Amino acid sequence: MSAKSSLTKYGVVAAAFHWLSAVLIFALLGLGFWAGQTTDLASKALLLKLHAPLGLTVFLLTVGRLVWWWKFDKKPALLDVVPVWQDRLARIIHVSFYVIIIGMTVSGISMFVLSGAGEILLNGTQKPLPDFSQLSPRIPHGIGARIFIVLLSSHIGAALFHHFIRRDDTLRRMWIE
Repeated sequence: MSAKSSLTKYGVVAAAFHWLSAVLIFALLGLGFWAGQTTDLASKALLLKLHAPLGLTVFLLTVGRLVWWWKFDKKPALLDVVPVWQDRLARIIHVSFYVIIIGMTVSGISMFVLSGAGEILLNGTQKPLPDFSQLSPRIPHGIGARIFIVLLSSHIGAALFHHFIRRDDTLRRMWIE
């Protein structure tokens, strides 16, 4: 498999960005919702110590992916079997992913800065964790996560539909071989 994409298949770099981001986003969503539900402060601190650097990693992967597409690679041509409206909807969902990832990063960093949690989590300070629900960036962070789940479900559903029902190459084009 080539590093760059061909007319019919995504290259290894694009596929690696995609699949690594996917795994980390699932971990982020799980850790974030788990941290939001737990009342044990030690558990919450541990979950957030994992969640925050993973969030920054997904942000950096997203920036890397955008730079990759902008400067170094071109996406494969649209499959003949994919209607134009589906391609447009897919593009809207992908752009929405990028916007939400950037927004989630900004709101997450804002919560850490405003709350002092960065010092607590990164330096091991023995202060209690703040109540994040009282911080204004918490609202867009939570809404963003829920919207992301809806978009992610649509994205996965479309990929599975194309793979198992339409039996076209939509999903196979993104696979690393």
